[in-house]
Amino acid sequence: MSIVDFATYAPVRQAADAVDASAFKQAMRNLAGAVSVITVGTGENRTGFTATSVSSFSAEPPTILVSLNKSSSSWQALRDAGSFAVNILTDGQSAIADRFAGRGGIRGNDRYVGWEWNRLDSGNLGLKSAVAVIDCELDEAIERHSHAIVLGRVRSVELSTDLQPLLYWRGQYQQLLPTLDPFQS
Repeated sequence: MSIVDFATYAPVRQAADAVDASAFKQAMRNLAGAVSVITVGTGENRTGFTATSVSSFSAEPPTILVSLNKSSSSWQALRDAGSFAVNILTDGQSAIADRFAGRGGIRGNDRYVGWEWNRLDSGNLGLKSAVAVIDCELDEAIERHSHAIVLGRVRSVELSTDLQPLLYWRGQYQQLLPTLDPFQS
């Protein structure tokens, strides 16, 4: 392991407009992320999207951060609804991730067909077989560049402790390796 001497460290810096977008995207694909389906809206106005840009923002008060492309049809729906749910997918749910990512051209309320859902207090739907379902009220949306940073105040949490999350890394779905007992032979 090497230690960086910050007194002599001089990183190579480029102007933001000089950074190659393709190289940036390739670099970011090296960040593994849990795959979530964000559900929003009710009735015929129901839609949703797949996201790996989801993280805890604050524990006091419980707040979650979701990043969403403003060109997505879900962006306007989320702003109008004022609430959303984060459904953290299990390692066997890549098909639902694909559907909510828009693969196959399925849009809106049709994305929900084929899975079992619970109606949450907000009216959003929570996936019954998810690792976790986090129901949120829209706290703030910050629009920057091509995306919006959505902050959701957590209203309720449902957990399934025995499930493994679906991960996305280098453009493919991944699974965690099983935990090995070091005392087993």
